Amino acid sequence: MESISYLSQREAAAIDEELMGPLGFSVDQLMELAGLSVACAIHEVYKPKEYNRVLAICGPGNNGGDGLVAARHLYHFGYKPSICYPKRTPKPLYNGLVTQLESLSVPFVSAEDLPSDLSDEFDILIDAIFGFSFHGTPRPPFDAIIQKLVYCQNRHNAGLKSSPIVSVDIPSGWHVEEGDTSAEGIKPDMLVSLTAPKLCAKKFSGPHHFLGGRFVPPPIVEKYKLHLPPYPGTSMCVRIGRPPQVDISSLRENYISPPLLEDQVEADPLEQVRVEGPVEKVSEQESEKYFHSRPRGSQIGAIVSNQSSVVPGRHFLQEKYKELEEKFSDGSLIPKPKYWGGYRLKPEVYEFWQGQPSRLHDRLQYTPVEADGRRVWKIERLAP
Repeated sequence: MESISYLSQREAAAIDEELMGPLGFSVDQLMELAGLSVACAIHEVYKPKEYNRVLAICGPGNNGGDGLVAARHLYHFGYKPSICYPKRTPKPLYNGLVTQLESLSVPFVSAEDLPSDLSDEFDILIDAIFGFSFHGTPRPPFDAIIQKLVYCQNRHNAGLKSSPIVSVDIPSGWHVEEGDTSAEGIKPDMLVSLTAPKLCAKKFSGPHHFLGGRFVPPPIVEKYKLHLPPYPGTSMCVRIGRPPQVDISSLRENYISPPLLEDQVEADPLEQVRVEGPVEKVSEQESEKYFHSRPRGSQIGAIVSNQSSVVPGRHFLQEKYKELEEKFSDGSLIPKPKYWGGYRLKPEVYEFWQGQPSRLHDRLQYTPVEADGRRVWKIERLAP
């Protein structure tokens, strides 16, 4: 991974002071940008068709405000958010954020009414409780809420159904510089760092680390000697850190790909879906139409990346991207690469696999059959 800057607690506080002082930003403006960045990062990984029910757990400070803003944007992105906001801040800014959510009929849930297993009722859990200014031990009711998040995480580690946890800037309860010093805190699936990653982010080991902070002006970058990754296209977030072992976004429709070796497949994944059926190459016309339906940044990225070819370094891709971005800045049509296209699978058999203890995994096979003049599913359980 290329060098990237990490901030201490003192540096993070100093940057905020400068942004809201001589550089003219207001706290509500920064909160809006941060919350939008969080919502965009979530949408990058967890699509609303699969992860629709969102619980945003918001603390009393700015981190909680970021969570309230993120929930509003997620509503407009097609999710169904709920809010747990047990310690409301009696200030006009926060009252306004609550009113905005109430106008959208977003439900508020008390800490006492949260289910013992949050995964039963929610598909995504947003941890927006404490930010980089927090220190000490979490107090009620947040200590119990954090334990609910840890419980979900433990279920995940045991191979049981669990909803992903998204932490805003700092996983709640972590030391801003030293990380999870107790080794018993939240270990989120996604961390969305804001402005720049804090030192504790070096200890983050989850699959999805994003940066949201496309508002840092050059004077701040120069004064604090920040090294931050470039943001693609018009995106409000950028992936940083270690990519996941299996990244769905890497499964592009390039016709030429290296063989998948069995020793590269992750052993005992928790869930799998296998689909069988004939495959056909889609027409050039359909590939062309789909290519130009994608964001322009993705179209340029497809030209830049002749997938799986060897490149001298990330800088090579970034330089080519910048050249093409300037070339097509006039809005002209971006040509589809000849090697780019897709295949269509016509499903005939579905198998759903889920890991269970003692290797007694679940395998359910769905096959379409005709019955009484209707097409129905024949469901069979297969031995693991």
